[in-house]
Amino acid sequence: MPEGAIVIEGVTKRFRDKTAVDQLDLVVPTGSLCGFLGPNGAGKTTTIRMIMAIFLPDEGRVSVLGRPSAAESKDRIGYLPEERGVYRKMRVGEFLSYIANLKGLGGACLSRKIDDWLERVALPDARKKRCEELSKGMQQKVQFLASIIHDPELIILDEPFSGLDPVNARLMRSLIEEMHRQGRTIIFSTHVLHSAEQLCTRIFMINKGRKILDGSMDEIRSQFDPKTIVVEPLSGEAPEAVRASLASVPGVHAVAHAGERRTFEARLDAVADAGAVMRSIVERVPTRRVELRRATLEDVFVHLVDPGDSEDVLREMLGDPAASSEVNADA
Repeated sequence: MPEGAIVIEGVTKRFRDKTAVDQLDLVVPTGSLCGFLGPNGAGKTTTIRMIMAIFLPDEGRVSVLGRPSAAESKDRIGYLPEERGVYRKMRVGEFLSYIANLKGLGGACLSRKIDDWLERVALPDARKKRCEELSKGMQQKVQFLASIIHDPELIILDEPFSGLDPVNARLMRSLIEEMHRQGRTIIFSTHVLHSAEQLCTRIFMINKGRKILDGSMDEIRSQFDPKTIVVEPLSGEAPEAVRASLASVPGVHAVAHAGERRTFEARLDAVADAGAVMRSIVERVPTRRVELRRATLEDVFVHLVDPGDSEDVLREMLGDPAASSEVNADA
């Protein structure tokens, strides 16, 4: 099998007459930070459950950390499932100790480790509270700690930002980035493009159970280069004059407003030299800002998804992560 922390070959999973995952091939490189993207119902969680051996594929093979099943490597894996759940009557410290013991950790160093992690996720006073006393967002942070308390090699997070306010979503992102820098392989599932674009080194996108994108962020941006230059003219410049000047630049085939009232997008011919076009723009238009726009995951998604599906799905996937679920101000 190909080398990777996770290898999926020809995997299909059906539920009665519905095919949730269809002939999926995927390699998650060791040490990568990989986003599993797609709208709700695309097959993301089903894929993760097959990786974790919660579901068995109807066809194909899954390898995790070099073993044919995650069950054979369970102490090397951290998993935050989509369905959140803590032992509500247990105190937070007891719950984290219990989960750590199941993973083979114990002793006085564990107690210190729990205190350190609770401090890091802004829950320094939560150790003696019962889990049911915490808000939904606080419970989520406790469950996140339960998934990583044993320093796993592979971390799998299903919708990790759901239920978190913007401050705590940012905290979670910083912890994920830190663990990635330490060499962990991390995959997380999300239906929100914004989160993945901020974090990931690699993207896997699925729609209707089929893979539609798989590559590093650099490869994706190169493949889906929008060939667009964003121009913000100096205040006082007449918009129609700016538009006309931009349209006259060799290599520019269309000019449009870029959403902001005084900002324009100059869309280039496929063979245009972006650097030469930018120099010509600066010579012709007094500008505050000129920049080459990189392809976003929104651009890529619109390009790949069927036109009949893309509008409703994009509305879902472009939402603020905090706005897409219940927000806990005290999380």
